Amino acid sequence: MHASNNIREHMNVVANDGTTIGKVDHLEGDRIKLTRSDSPDGQHHYLPMSCVASVENDRVVLGVSGDEAARMTDR
Repeated sequence: MHASNNIREHMNVVANDGTTIGKVDHLEGDRIKLTRSDSPDGQHHYLPMSCVASVENDRVVLGVSGDEAARMTDR
């Protein structure tokens, strides 16, 4: 399992198929809040920490595809 304390603001969030999902705004409990500036609708979206596969260098790598991540995000 990843160490959530290694996730920092403005890290890129990338799906396991290489799709860029957005950037980390900050963590809220067991969710990653994504920056709204990278969102197509200009709103904050959230991903569950359970979909994080690893934290590598300056990016959070998800264990799901870009399509799956899009379905998992909520506001």
